[in-house]
Amino acid sequence: MKSYSVAATLALLLTFVVSEPAQSEPAFVGAKACKKCHIKQYKSWAETSMATAFELLKPDARADAKTAAGLDPAKDYTTDESCLPCHVTGSGKPGGYGSGDDDEALTGVGCEMCHGAGGDFLGDDKHSAKNKEFKSADLAPLGFINKPQDAQCVNCHNEKSPFFKEFNFEERKDEGTHEHFPLKYEH
Repeated sequence: MKSYSVAATLALLLTFVVSEPAQSEPAFVGAKACKKCHIKQYKSWAETSMATAFELLKPDARADAKTAAGLDPAKDYTTDESCLPCHVTGSGKPGGYGSGDDDEALTGVGCEMCHGAGGDFLGDDKHSAKNKEFKSADLAPLGFINKPQDAQCVNCHNEKSPFFKEFNFEERKDEGTHEHFPLKYEH
């Protein structure tokens, strides 16, 4: 009788664990999705090397720099798994580059690499310009980061990169990757 109650308890516990929905990360949507409300930020970002980071992986792009770094300038690095995480948005993550979704929209180091994946943000009227009570602090539960931190930057700006140059977050953060204000819709 005792083994029956243990087995029944285990079966019930297993049923609960298996039926419990898994928490998923928000999907990546690409910088063009952010452009709708953040046009000035998008335009200034689009002029940076972050926006065109994927292009550097193509054959003959920055051939002199690749040669100096000991890389083959004629090689196509656009499928190199060691390069992609720092040259595309969301590599290997839900909805990120390589997930089978719209990879072209995720080439380059887009908004979501610093501010978090936007899948849970878009289409939610609670977190849009339609809601005049919206505050940027409301983004935190969605995984958005209001101000990028050193940890995001050093994921790529480190010694693993063949093009590494000393990176000082405190000095670089004020230079910015895009124009910060004014926002089309104030939060």
